[in-house]
Amino acid sequence: MLLAIASVKGSPGVTTTALAFAVCWPTRDGAVVVEADPAGGDLAARCGLGEPGLVSLAAHARSHSDPGYGSLLLTHTRALPSGILAVVGPVGARQARAALSVLAAQPMLLRHAAGPGGPAVIVDCGRLDAESVVLPLVRVADAVVLVARAQDADLAHALDALPMIAGLTPQPAFVLAGPGHSEAEVAAALGIAVMGRLPWDARGAAALYRPSRAHQAPSRSALGHAAARLANLLYRHHQHRLRTTTATGPLHAPLQGACGDVELAFGLRS
Repeated sequence: MLLAIASVKGSPGVTTTALAFAVCWPTRDGAVVVEADPAGGDLAARCGLGEPGLVSLAAHARSHSDPGYGSLLLTHTRALPSGILAVVGPVGARQARAALSVLAAQPMLLRHAAGPGGPAVIVDCGRLDAESVVLPLVRVADAVVLVARAQDADLAHALDALPMIAGLTPQPAFVLAGPGHSEAEVAAALGIAVMGRLPWDARGAAALYRPSRAHQAPSRSALGHAAARLANLLYRHHQHRLRTTTATGPLHAPLQGACGDVELAFGLRS
């Protein structure tokens, strides 16, 4: 499964959300995070990691007509101190955009790497706009998660961006970050379904970046519990779509009805 996570305003915690989903992804194969923020990544500096990473992945993809997909992705993956696997992006925006322009020209590389029999690929796309270099990666994702603070200014920007997002994916999943307006208020104001909310949890977020004992594992935090529920919803929705999509139908065809306790509308709702 290929999952793209992004925001449209500020820094509501896209990287934290991607890592939280990865640490509790509900399959035996787990997940790999690809740090694809055009503004530059944080993981290398925060976790003291160098290459391989996004730059080496792009260099290999540029020079090989048959990149090897899943095996190639894992070759350029590093383990964070917490144990989460990630393809780490460069700190500088210019270098990040250069690497991403190569991958954006070959969007099926990540798509195939996220195929059956391997880990899910969770792409941290940073902040989206109509000129973002990562838009081709978002278009081929199986699911797109938009993260926004539940505050007036952030929600106003989200509302303004909905037409752009609708051009990328028919069913974005909307996730609120931290305190503010209720899910019902946001759903009514924006005319979309809200999949859920992730709490502001500084201790839980910090655990995603550092080694921890079993009782302090990221999955045990309030953030981890909330992320696990949302990751499970996304995975179940994806599996349901795979079962119900015909052999000739588009993979991104919108679904009507329900999948267990998941109501499908503009996004997902439990």
